[in-house]
Amino acid sequence: MPDSLGLLERSPDPARAGEEPALPAALPRATRRRWPGAAALTGGVRRVVSTHAFRLAGLYFAVFALSVLGVLFFVYWVSADFVERQTEATLDAEITGLAEQYAQGGLSGLVQIVAARSAGDRGDGMLYLVTNRDGRPLAGNITGWPGIEPAPSESGSLSFRFELPVNGKLETHPARGKLFAIPDGYRLLVGRDVSDAADYRERIKLTLLWSGLVALGIGLAGGTLMSRNMLRRVEQVNRTAERVMAGNLSDRVPQRGTNDEFDQLAGYLNGMLDQIERLMTGMREVTDNVAHDLKTPLARLRARLELALFGSAGPEAQKEAIRTAIEEADRLLATFNALLSIAEAEAGTRREAAEVVDLAEIARAATELYEPVADEKGFSVRVEANPGVKIRGDRHLLSQAVANLLDNALKYGGNGHYGEITVAVRQTREGAELEVRDRGPGIPEAERESVFDRFVRLEPSRSTPGNGLGLSLVRAVARRHGGRVTLADNEPGLKVRLEFSAGADTS
Repeated sequence: MPDSLGLLERSPDPARAGEEPALPAALPRATRRRWPGAAALTGGVRRVVSTHAFRLAGLYFAVFALSVLGVLFFVYWVSADFVERQTEATLDAEITGLAEQYAQGGLSGLVQIVAARSAGDRGDGMLYLVTNRDGRPLAGNITGWPGIEPAPSESGSLSFRFELPVNGKLETHPARGKLFAIPDGYRLLVGRDVSDAADYRERIKLTLLWSGLVALGIGLAGGTLMSRNMLRRVEQVNRTAERVMAGNLSDRVPQRGTNDEFDQLAGYLNGMLDQIERLMTGMREVTDNVAHDLKTPLARLRARLELALFGSAGPEAQKEAIRTAIEEADRLLATFNALLSIAEAEAGTRREAAEVVDLAEIARAATELYEPVADEKGFSVRVEANPGVKIRGDRHLLSQAVANLLDNALKYGGNGHYGEITVAVRQTREGAELEVRDRGPGIPEAERESVFDRFVRLEPSRSTPGNGLGLSLVRAVARRHGGRVTLADNEPGLKVRLEFSAGADTS
């Protein structure tokens, strides 16, 4: 204590009394230009503060801080109230006991009891004082009435301070007491030293204060880390999107394998990017294949028209050249019509044409249409259809898909003496199926997925009439109706199955 008082009373150095504290001078503009990191840091902080993740973390921190402060205040209030009520209960019990002693033994008996209780070492902190009508002490362990002016004359609670000798020195302690008025001006004061309770409350207050600061610090650090983690994940999505927009379609959002919301979002985004990459790759392939497949027919068409225009042959030869040119034009138109049909099926632009259709009826109609061609080529075509297999869909697109499957079977389904084509329609537990089977050479398993791409033909010579769009249209129609198309081995031959889910079934 003397050293502390000496430090407080020590005057400052006169030589430095008028000096301002040394502060770093403002940096000149040229010096500030040497710190490019300061502008980057400021911009980074501004960017972080303006993000939704930071605002969300700030909101969580505010709620957390209010919750912690509320809990700490409640703990302090309960603790302080408990100490206060314990003191009041002790004083009430003492007053009640002494009042009973007074009722039994009168004033003399009360003085004797107070004197006996005051003779202890006051380890319990209890204070007693009995005074006469003149204020002179008759018994008790405090020397005089506390300094409360004017002195209370009625019963009630009061707070006061008293002096207590400790190690040869007088210390002033707080106390809480109750007054009991005795007839003829006599008074009884029962009190209790509450310095320990005050110290306890201060200790509770300090402990709760530090606990609150630690909790708030942890909450702030946790909110900051959460915000940074969220920003880092969002930044990964942004950087990936920038690279994809720059042309790198193979880039993907990284996943951590935690299966949380960000991982699920990354999975969906990667799936979307995979689909976009497939579409772009397919578009490039379509462009290349269109250029390759249409260049030769257009060249033949032009050559024949030139021959008809400048040739020296007669009218019959010119008619034949024009007829051949018309056939080439029809094949070109068929290719473009197939491309338009595929685009229409994939885009779903004919949704208004959806109706409840009978797959068996569609299969029979397509089979009847191709029976003359099948008879001419030596094929036998039969239909195995269960009645009442209905789905909701586009009759025109479904008919075109079945027609394409039959056309492929008639082109490639012949294998020596085998010339049998079967069209089967049946109801399944999952929905409905339409299957076309032939007895041809089939398709190798390794190439069963690639044949659905546009302009893909497994015939190297590409001499068979066609444009490689038949199965592409079939797959587009299946997807348009919520189904799928699969290829399997018919042992021997090819089995093409169109499967429609139960959601499309209306039977």
